[in-house]
Amino acid sequence: MTSSFDRAIRKRRSLLTDETNALRLIDGTGDQVPGVILETFANKWLVSTQTPHIPGDVERWIREQGKTVYHKRLDQKEKDSPTYLCGLEAPEHFIARENGLNYEISFSNGYSQGIFLDQRDNRAEVIKRSRPGQKILNTFSYTGAFSVCAASSGATATTLDLSQPYLNWAKRNMQLNNIDPSEHYFCKGDTFHWLTRFAKQERVFDGIILDPPTFARDHKGKVFRIEKDYGHLVDLALKCLAPGGWLLACTNYRQMTTEEFKKIIFSAARGRGNITTSEMPTEYTDEPYLKSVWLER
Repeated sequence: MTSSFDRAIRKRRSLLTDETNALRLIDGTGDQVPGVILETFANKWLVSTQTPHIPGDVERWIREQGKTVYHKRLDQKEKDSPTYLCGLEAPEHFIARENGLNYEISFSNGYSQGIFLDQRDNRAEVIKRSRPGQKILNTFSYTGAFSVCAASSGATATTLDLSQPYLNWAKRNMQLNNIDPSEHYFCKGDTFHWLTRFAKQERVFDGIILDPPTFARDHKGKVFRIEKDYGHLVDLALKCLAPGGWLLACTNYRQMTTEEFKKIIFSAARGRGNITTSEMPTEYTDEPYLKSVWLER
C-alpha cells in the first residue's frame, strides 16, 4: 500500500508551488487507499480517518516521512481538534498559501482548520470575476476565504457568519494579504435574516456566494436542510443580486446529485439566467461530493 501513497503524492507534486502549498495529497479510495485522507497545509500534514486509529501500515509510512503530522477522526465532534501524531508540533496558528493568497490555519481550533481545500478552484474563479468597484456578498463565510479573494481583486466584500470568532478570523485573513478590514463589511447573524434585510434596504451585490453547511441551526434553533431550504435561500439571494451579477451556490450534501442540485437552483431562479457547473480540484479523485453551480443574470 505504501507505493500507493508515494504514487498519489507524486501525481500532485506539480500542484504544490510558491503560490499554493495547501491541498489534498491522498484522497481515499480514489488513490487506492480506502478510508484515508491526507492533506498538506504549508508542509504540515493532516491525516483523516473514519476510524479512531490510523491503519498500522499507513502510520508507519507517515512517521517515516519526517513531517509535522496531526490526526483527525472524521466522526469527531465539531469542537474537537486533531491530535498530534509526530514531527515538530505546529504552532497554534500558521500561514498557508493558495492561489497566491495567505490564510491563517490552525490544527488546535476545532474540527475545521480554517480553509476548505475543495473550494480552491471556485475561489480562483471568484478572484477572476471580482473587480474594483464591485460589491461581493459572502454568506456562511466561515473564516472569509471567499471574501479575501474578492477583496484581493479590488471588490468590496461583505462577510456574513453566525460566529464572531470566525468573523474575527476573516479580518485577520484580510490583514495577512495587506487588505484593510475597515474598508469592508462584516455582519454577524443568520443568513436568511440578513438577506431579507438587504432586500428590504434594496441593497444589491454584483456577486453572492452561498456555501451553507449541510446541516445547521440558526440563532432560533431552526434546522437548515439542503433539500428543503436551499431553494428558499437562493430565492432570497437573487432578490439581492444586481442585474448582470453572478451567484455561486455550493453544497457537499452527498445524498443529492449535481443534476438534482441544479434543478433546485434553476427552479428558484424561475428559469432566468445562465447556469453552469464547476468541478472539484483535480486532486480529488474519490467521489465528487462537492456540487458547485454558477448562475449568471
